[in-house]
Amino acid sequence: MSTVSRTLADWSETALGVPGQVVPVLSAPDPALSRVGEPVDPCSAQVRQLAADLVATMRVSPGCVGLAAPQVGMSVQVFAVDVTGHPKTVTGHGTFVLCNAQLVEATRWRPGREGCMSVPDLTGDVKRASRVVVEGQLPGTGEPVRLLTDGFEARALQHEIDHCAGLLFLDRVAGAHAVFQRRTYL
Repeated sequence: MSTVSRTLADWSETALGVPGQVVPVLSAPDPALSRVGEPVDPCSAQVRQLAADLVATMRVSPGCVGLAAPQVGMSVQVFAVDVTGHPKTVTGHGTFVLCNAQLVEATRWRPGREGCMSVPDLTGDVKRASRVVVEGQLPGTGEPVRLLTDGFEARALQHEIDHCAGLLFLDRVAGAHAVFQRRTYL
């Protein structure tokens, strides 16, 4: 299942026109993680730089499939996603960044395990839609995007939209019984 506007299919971070810098990622309980992000002007130089920084930081972080502006201390609605290569990925649209994204349709709700760079020691079972439609804007151009996806990419999008709303996956778990110590592999 994959429906996406042509603009997202043609987008790459080179369109931002600036190199990304790896930036520090905040950990809970940092108060910046619970602030609701403000809408942004996707054409601004600051948003283009932030988008490039999110992609650069995501790329050097093992296992990372998404990173939102609040996780790097910016209370705005911008996030990067790339589920390419993750074993749970069926549908994927490569690397992309969205501004001012909104979940406009959500169906087929299922529980699933989630982790987060901002909650490095825990995972949790969260019920999310396994089929979603998300609308947002591309950084740099402001072009509107409508993305229909499913499975793991749908979960990643909802997780990042939650970050922009000041929520962590821990805010979505059913209770303490659904939170687990993260496994470490040697």
